[in-house]
Formats: sequence, structure tokens, C-alpha cells
Amino acid sequence: MKPSKADSANPKTFIIAEAGVNHNGSLSTAKKLVEKAAWAGADAVKFQTFKAENIICPSAPKAEYQRHTTPEKETQFEMIKLLELDREAHIILMEHCRKHRIAFLSSPFDLESIDLLEKLGLDIFKIPSGEITNLPFLEKIGHLGKKLILSTGMSTINEIKAAVKILVNAGTTENLITLLHCNTEYPTPLKDVNLNAMMTIKSVFPETRIGYSDHTKGIEVPIAAVALGAQVIEKHFTLDRALKGPDHNASLEPHELAQMIRGVRKIELVLGNDEKKPSPSELSNRMIARKSIVASRAINKGENFSAENLTVKRPGNGLSPMNWHTVIGKKALRNFMENDLISLD
Repeated sequence: MKPSKADSANPKTFIIAEAGVNHNGSLSTAKKLVEKAAWAGADAVKFQTFKAENIICPSAPKAEYQRHTTPEKETQFEMIKLLELDREAHIILMEHCRKHRIAFLSSPFDLESIDLLEKLGLDIFKIPSGEITNLPFLEKIGHLGKKLILSTGMSTINEIKAAVKILVNAGTTENLITLLHCNTEYPTPLKDVNLNAMMTIKSVFPETRIGYSDHTKGIEVPIAAVALGAQVIEKHFTLDRALKGPDHNASLEPHELAQMIRGVRKIELVLGNDEKKPSPSELSNRMIARKSIVASRAINKGENFSAENLTVKRPGNGLSPMNWHTVIGKKALRNFMENDLISLD
């Protein structure tokens, strides 16, 4: 059974299923990732666009987590080279996304890849955390004037300020920018998530949207981020965590991705709006749970109401106890039996 895309009539959170390089260089696997992201209810599925020659020196070391999940003697360059998607693969995947009614996104990692994605007509560009200090990259992508999603892993607030300034000076207005709080360790230890930093980002950049890119294991943290106000959630997923490759181990499997999305949509429902008033479902409970002013004993016509002959009891369909001081001292205009609802007419 396909999970519901949204349990909310108007979902606020844009959910990106991060396929990344979990296709392992296989176009057929990439297409399956598109299908599973759509099945799970994601709004977009995101890949990565790069040429290894443009982004990695042959001597560049692997990250610690990559050394644990890939062959020991394989260099970072060799690892990344196997994970490239060429132009034709992008076109095929974009068409596959249209077929399955899910948005196609990809993160460019070099200037040539920005050009490729622009020519392919992408409306939203995702900037990876590692490019937040890449001035030529930021200037080029900012010049497009497109919607931008910038991950801020490994960065300080001043580095984010500098990156946003470059993007704005290049031609992108702040309201087109979404800043994602992020920790780039795979998987991220819970003690290092620091979700409150997302709110700091929002306070410093009130004109931007905020969100969270998650690398923790499990589904709880992205759901918590939505409760705090995240408008975009990005989460890695894979067809099978047991597959070989750098990012599979820290990714959700499709059924877990679907579970996370259902959790996000439920949180959207419970957040509601900022108006405090009775909900339609609880209106009928007011008469049952609230109380009214009633006679604590028989009261004769002409007798004064007092604390000795009045009390407060359920149901709440009579005179509210908030009128207690108004009622005390008034004369009864008719006879009341014990437990009768008091009225002043």
C-alpha cells in the first residue's frame, strides 16, 4: 500500500529524499530510488552532480566514515569517480521523476555542474555544506537568481553570513534562500545535532526560510526539527543499508523514509496555528466538563441568593460560575429545587 503523500490538507514542510550517491553509479538503481522516494511521499528526490576531476585532488583522503564503508586502498577520487552521473543519466532521471510526480533535485559540486543543471532547467539549486566557503561557486550559483537551499554543516554563523552576502551580491534575494542546519558526520551523534542552532539561524536571517538536513540514524530528529519550525527537511535514504558505498549506513530504507514522512505530516497537523480557541472536536465537551451555578438546597421565591443556598456543579449549560459575585445577593424570582440551574429571570 502506498503511503499517503500528506495527511495534512496543506503541508508546509518540503521533504527532500536524499538519494545522493546511493545509486552506486547504477542508473537502474537511481531510477528505483526515484520510485521509492515517490512511494514514500517525498516532495523531491535529490542526487549529486559532479565530475571527480573538477572537485578532488588525486591525493585527497577519505573521511573517516568513508574509510569504514568503502575498500581500504581505494582513494577518495577513485570512490567518487565511480559515482558520477552523466548528462544523459540526468535527463533520464528527470523524466522518471516527472512520470512518478516527484520533483528532481541535484547538488552541483563544481562550476561545470552548475551549468549543466541550469541548462537542464532546474528551478531549485541545492548547495552542499562543503561549498559554503567556495566563493567562485557561490557567485556563479547566486547569479542565477534561482531558489537556493544552502546546507550549513561544519560552518559558523559568520561563515553563513559571508556566504549569504555573496549570494545576495551576486543577484539572489534572501527570500529565495533556505538555510539548512546540518551536521556532516555520518551518522551524526545525537549529542552533536544541536537543533537549537536552527533557531539561531532563523533569528539572524529572518528573511530566509529554515530547515534541517539530517544525518542521524532513525527518524526522530527530523520530526523534532519540524516541530521547531523547519520548513524543509532533507534525509538520506537507500534501497538497502547493507549495500557497499559511503552513505548507505547512515541512510533510511524506504519503509523508514515513509514512516518519517508520516510523522512529519502528523506534526504539521498538530502544530495548527497560533490562535487559541476551542477546536471543533472539543466544543461538545464544554457543556459536559464545565459547571453552572445551581441550588444547593430548595430556594423559595423572594429569597436572596447566597453562598449558603448556591453551589457549582456540572453540567455547564446554565449560568457560568464566572457570574458568581453578580448572582450573590440577588432575589430569586421563582422557586428552585435542589440542583436546579439558577437563572436571574
